[in-house]
Amino acid sequence: GPRRRGPSRGVFSAEFVFGEAEAGGEDAWTATLRQLRGKKAATTLDEKIEKVRQKRKLQEKEAKQAKVKEEDAEAEDDQTKKKECEDCSRDEEDVESEYSLDDESIFTKADKVKVKEKRRSKKGEVEAESFFEDASQYDDNLSFQDMNLSRPLLKAITALGFKQPTPIQKACIPLGLLGKDICACAATGTGKTAAFILPVLERLIYKPRQAPITRVLVLVPTRELGIQVHSVTKQLAQFTSVTTCLAVGGLDVKTQEAALRSGPDILIATPGRLIDHLHNCPSFHLSSVEVLILDEADRMLDEYFEEQMKEIIRLCSHHRQTMLFSATMTEEVKDLASVSLKNPVRIFVNSNTDVAPFLRQEFIRIRPNREGDREAIVTALLTRTFQDHVMLFTQTKKQAHRMHILLGLMGLRVGELHGNLSQTQRLESLRRFKDEQIDILVATDVAARGLDIEGVKTVINFTMPNTIKHYVHRVGRTARAGKAGRSVSLVGEEERKMLKEIVKTAKTAVKARILPQDVILKFREKIENLEKDIYAVLCLEREEREMQQSEAQINKAKKQLETGKKETGSEGLERSWFQTREERKKEKLAKALQEFDLALRGKKKRKKFVQDTQKKAQMTPEERSQFEILKSQMYAERLAKRNRRAKRARALPEEEPAAAPAGPKKKKKLSVFDEELTNTSRKALKQYRAGPSFEDRKRLGMAQRRKGGNFKSKSRY
Repeated sequence: GPRRRGPSRGVFSAEFVFGEAEAGGEDAWTATLRQLRGKKAATTLDEKIEKVRQKRKLQEKEAKQAKVKEEDAEAEDDQTKKKECEDCSRDEEDVESEYSLDDESIFTKADKVKVKEKRRSKKGEVEAESFFEDASQYDDNLSFQDMNLSRPLLKAITALGFKQPTPIQKACIPLGLLGKDICACAATGTGKTAAFILPVLERLIYKPRQAPITRVLVLVPTRELGIQVHSVTKQLAQFTSVTTCLAVGGLDVKTQEAALRSGPDILIATPGRLIDHLHNCPSFHLSSVEVLILDEADRMLDEYFEEQMKEIIRLCSHHRQTMLFSATMTEEVKDLASVSLKNPVRIFVNSNTDVAPFLRQEFIRIRPNREGDREAIVTALLTRTFQDHVMLFTQTKKQAHRMHILLGLMGLRVGELHGNLSQTQRLESLRRFKDEQIDILVATDVAARGLDIEGVKTVINFTMPNTIKHYVHRVGRTARAGKAGRSVSLVGEEERKMLKEIVKTAKTAVKARILPQDVILKFREKIENLEKDIYAVLCLEREEREMQQSEAQINKAKKQLETGKKETGSEGLERSWFQTREERKKEKLAKALQEFDLALRGKKKRKKFVQDTQKKAQMTPEERSQFEILKSQMYAERLAKRNRRAKRARALPEEEPAAAPAGPKKKKKLSVFDEELTNTSRKALKQYRAGPSFEDRKRLGMAQRRKGGNFKSKSRY
């Protein structure tokens, strides 16, 4: 196509890659992976897939040979031998090429790609409230040398190959150096990490610490993003004495505790692990934090992190600078108020829904009665058109796992990345994808934010994500740092509304891709034939998992017998958390039930849906697609409901009253005097006006005599 000019190309040199390589040439994820090497599964999923594939090929080969023998039993001996040799050689060729001759047509048939027309939209959008001071305008001629940065930082910038500051860096660094609270938004892949790390490092160099304390806290939503931000920070601080520490889940707790005790200047953490350390590492606290940074801030402020963020902000120092960064920044004052921003500066270099400038967006329409074609379409795209450097996003972990098995059985090189994997497996998948050992990475939204994976050419969305914000982050894995990229999304009837929004906000033409129907049918047939093999792989996995659980129980019992329970007391100490187990369970369950009720419009429908899915051993392609879309709808509808709810904007989260001890409350017994004064019932008033009755006077006299007193009260004087 023709060359396009855009703002980002001049900022990045042609050879530029986001700084990732550690000392020694390996990237951050590989370096972290080396620490986790010990924990490995008995056999990888790919090995299981290969085992099932080989078994299937052998069966097919035997079946063909048996068929040939039957057909040619009557023929002459020499002709039979000749034919058998030919068939065997043809079989070997088939096994090698994976696809027979009648499949060739589906590879030569081209997809149709046409431009999607833009509808006219009404102008005039509402501006953000006066809560912000707007600073989205910046000096375009600003260079790193003009920013008053120290020499060690300028040296690191040169070493990393930064040529010119990106727009977000030009806008943020000068304001960050002034110590202002910032709320910043810029497109994915434009160097936001350096935009917040450079001013922080400059401030730490300018005002060296007097004691070993943590002065900067960077919070990130995912472990992999934490590892990446830590790596970039270390490289920018390589010529300074500033110390950094990484505290994310999945890595060794004890090593992190030792590092925290030494009081690193900058701490990069995920909320869960940070709270764990705050409650279980006695000498570690956040009262000295001078700068709080939330990367992917809108995610950090959403409902999933709500309780954890309240707890962290409660424990943070009140006198601090706060910086929020994201590609889809929230402008909701009620969300931002919870982080107690003081006169924040709003820097929106891009609007909330802007995708990368050199991204080509394509959509494939799924007709109402063809929802089951999704797997076939994705498989067709990956085998025919986009064969390497592809990220495939699914809505659920289950679907991601199934796609890994299915594509693996088709002979493609695949990996997966989602929350059900161990940290070792997650980092291993990322490393293999970066090193081009696998061509396709199937992931959930855990990989949608912030991760800079070099050379991603295509992003495919199995279903449309929850919201436009999620879409912007997913497609932001490609077309980074001024490079070109492509996204292909499958859009069903229920997801058309989001598509219209995307087309409306797109800066470049949006394309519609149409796959030939016979190609889709052919792939659907292939998938149906592979269902048995997918089931076989899942069975192998289940068997291995059960074996590992049994081994773990045996080892635990052995250890207890050898050392005795008394000695294991120190090991068995449970780590404390700011919520009890019951509270956490309740919170999770409430959210899950709320999701289902919203999406299915009622408890009865939810019950029926759950029962139906439990009855079925295997879901049809249509049901699987429906479940993916359902998950997405749950999120979107819950978000809409949450936004409609009126919230009080407050500077600090309200302190919850201390919980009263459990058990029935004992009512404090009132004295006769108190009872008479406080009893305002009609009967009591009537009695009071009439004066004491004969029975009352008699009772009072008896009480006085018992005490040795008189019926008439004695006067003091």
